[in-house]
Amino acid sequence: MNLILFGPPAAGKGTQAKRLVENRKMVQLSTGDMLRAAIASGSELGKRVEGVMQRGELVTDEIVIALIEERLPEAEAAGGAIFDGFPRTLAQAKALDSMLEQRGSRIDLVVRLKVDDEQLLKRVAGRFAESGRPDDNPESFKVRLSAYNDQTAPLLPYYESQKKLVEVDGMGTIEEVSTGIDGALEAPRR
Repeated sequence: MNLILFGPPAAGKGTQAKRLVENRKMVQLSTGDMLRAAIASGSELGKRVEGVMQRGELVTDEIVIALIEERLPEAEAAGGAIFDGFPRTLAQAKALDSMLEQRGSRIDLVVRLKVDDEQLLKRVAGRFAESGRPDDNPESFKVRLSAYNDQTAPLLPYYESQKKLVEVDGMGTIEEVSTGIDGALEAPRR
């Protein structure tokens, strides 16, 4: 099964993806984690994206798609992927569909975590105070949230038209959100 966890930054996608990895043995393909690892490695790619991420801007489709494509064989071997933070644009969604189709696969389900923007800002401020992660500072978060609302939220109709979109309340506890996602995964497909 290939699943997209969809929602703005700090919606809890990473937390829920980790739970799905543990419970269902799927592979998490988190573009944010991949990009942070590239930055930490000091690689040429890491140097290119570091400034972009610190400003809260989106990394180019070309770079993100290449990162995902590199990891698809691992996900296939595990029986499925959890796409976390990807796709972010319609072009990325179409590229993902094409990549998967060429491999005899597809996206099975898109779970949208519905959240409140003001509550997200409070989450991020707390996370930034705790971890100091540069892309979590409240000012760059506002830019990331705006980029999500402008560029990523329009993907909802794309997946809704394919009858793959399910919404889960992302403002509950971790356990409540997990229960909602489990319900969506177990529900019969339309």
